[in-house]
Amino acid sequence: MTPDDLPALDEADISGDALLERYRRTRWRTESLAGPLSPEDQSAQSMPDASPTKWHRGHTTWFFETFVLTPFLPGYAPYDPAFGYLFNSYYEAAGPRQPRPQRGLLTRPSAQTVGAYRAHVDAAMARLLEGSLTEEIRERVELGLNHEEQHQELILMDILHLFAQSPLSPAYQPGAPSARVDAGPQRFHRFAGGLVEIGAGEEGFAFDNERPRHKTYVAPFRLSDRLVTNGEWMAFIEAGGYGRADLWLSEGWATVKAEGWEAPGYWRREADGTWTTMTLRGRHPVDPNAPVVHVSYYEAAAYAAWAGRRLPTEAEWEAAVTASGSASLRQVCGAAWQWTASAYSAYPGFKPSPGALGEYNGKFMVSQMVLRGSCEATPPGHSRATYRNFFHPGSRWMFAGLRLADDDRLTEVTPENTFLKDVISGLSALPKTLSAKYFYDAEGSRLFEAICDLPEYYLTRTETALLRRIAPEIAARIPSGAALVEFGSGASTKTRILLDAAPNIAVYAPIDISPSALEDAAASLRKAYPDLAVTPLVDDFTKAMRLPDGAKGRTPVGFFPGSTIGNFPPAEAEALLCQAKALLGEGALFIVGVDVAKDPAVLIPAYDDAQGVTAAFNRNILVHINRELSGTFDPAAFAHKAVWNAADSRIEMHLESLRDQIVMVGDHGFRFAAGETIHTENSHKYPAEAFEAIAARAGWTVSQRWVSPQPEFAIYALTA
Repeated sequence: MTPDDLPALDEADISGDALLERYRRTRWRTESLAGPLSPEDQSAQSMPDASPTKWHRGHTTWFFETFVLTPFLPGYAPYDPAFGYLFNSYYEAAGPRQPRPQRGLLTRPSAQTVGAYRAHVDAAMARLLEGSLTEEIRERVELGLNHEEQHQELILMDILHLFAQSPLSPAYQPGAPSARVDAGPQRFHRFAGGLVEIGAGEEGFAFDNERPRHKTYVAPFRLSDRLVTNGEWMAFIEAGGYGRADLWLSEGWATVKAEGWEAPGYWRREADGTWTTMTLRGRHPVDPNAPVVHVSYYEAAAYAAWAGRRLPTEAEWEAAVTASGSASLRQVCGAAWQWTASAYSAYPGFKPSPGALGEYNGKFMVSQMVLRGSCEATPPGHSRATYRNFFHPGSRWMFAGLRLADDDRLTEVTPENTFLKDVISGLSALPKTLSAKYFYDAEGSRLFEAICDLPEYYLTRTETALLRRIAPEIAARIPSGAALVEFGSGASTKTRILLDAAPNIAVYAPIDISPSALEDAAASLRKAYPDLAVTPLVDDFTKAMRLPDGAKGRTPVGFFPGSTIGNFPPAEAEALLCQAKALLGEGALFIVGVDVAKDPAVLIPAYDDAQGVTAAFNRNILVHINRELSGTFDPAAFAHKAVWNAADSRIEMHLESLRDQIVMVGDHGFRFAAGETIHTENSHKYPAEAFEAIAARAGWTVSQRWVSPQPEFAIYALTA
């Protein structure tokens, strides 16, 4: 059960000061979580680390009674003096308490009496919060509310463990869990490391173990964009992971043998060989696409060793999540707590607060490991990038999973290193250049879509209008069952025009260098065209040596709209058309959009719009370099320039350095003089005879040419 599954709170029950309102909401949520449970459910304790729901309800109430009402509400009398012994958890300064492993023996007070206790304290808290509050009272109430939210998560974790012990596999919440979509392959994002700051600042609430904010050194590292899945964990099991001592820490291997572990907590292999797992909705088949949960630190470390990776440190995790470009990380919060390789200890400069409240975290800073993020049972708004959870390395009843990391191996052959090679080569040249293909990360693709809607940018609306008019003629040339292969697809917006006109297309096979743009476009098209097979290929379309898998065995039809061909000088455009011919094969049809040369008064505003969107698009290539290649560009230190080069019949885009500066990319430094530019893009505007000559040299025949009214734009049907 997730917090979003809870019924809405009746607003009529909420009034008064904002702190009182939040207090009532938080307390109501605890009671809502306990609502589906019988008195017997609320009283049982399934293991020493868990507590009965009734005890959680009483303990969180005792907290407010002991640390807020007793010292700050004049005349307040405790509901029952014995409750201090029953519901104290570990506060030595607050007196003796019921031993934790024996909380399940407390058949009295009843769940109903605990409810009356909560109502008594809530009424007294309302009287206190309706009055004038000191800063100390507010801070203690804030701490108490966050403390209660922790216990709300524990209620769900503990009740799941309790229900998992029953042969009936009862469901806390009826219904089957929703099936997860395939998360796709893991992608490892590079982070520069260096001297980073972690920990909570002075503003806003944080537990004392999140402070003080401090600097720590982090070596360059890479972090997976998502969590490890159940399906990947099954592969670990089938590979004998639980039987290989070489993968395990010594204490972990001893625990595996002693406990007889052969799978994550709550997993069970059924008679037919399938795996099921206990969830808050009862026992159900393991979803291979869901993040794996209920694994211990020992298991997480063993899996990472098997995968040839490691677990991130908590400093790496926080640095990555708070870094520029962190939006590329998925499942940061709400899916599973994520084990780190960091032992739980105090930050430099940590000092516990005086008195009983100072015991809150400080006494546990030993023999445990840190987890980051949050899980499906975490209350909404309770997680944050600096939050530090902690458990013993053998614990696995909580919703704990893992995200893999590794060291930044600069010599490893990866797509990122191709990017690095191209950037180093371009910035080492005179004049400096960057390839336009690196514009199109997720943000670049978004900005380009925004450019297409600008009033100055005539190309998209002109080409779109022309494409809508001629789509039936193009469709008539496409054989039934063909595969539409789009070069540099981006958001695949124009593709829909052709797909609507040619339902005989069986497969859409886009090729693009941006995985995120491909994923978004593919998901959208699968939803819009359920009968269409969508098989994207992440590759540089100028160098692709193979068709996307779905296009194999079908008649390929190439599609290259948007005048992207104009980004290439004539010789490179010819090479690209040769490459496309080799990829698509003899007899293939290739639909290509080409902008036509025209008045610079029309051209320049299209590439230097009044709103500055094109400027942001141009500078974003520097942001892309910073994120992926540990660059140190200050995008604001470069001005966007659009220039018409009449001799070469092209618009040029440049980034002009506004000052003398040195920029690092990886281990390479580049000096810029004020006024020096990086040439980022060309957009050639071809007269008909010029483009047709290029196509002919590349082995293509012009079957037909369609041209729009002013401002002119051409679409060609080429045949090999």
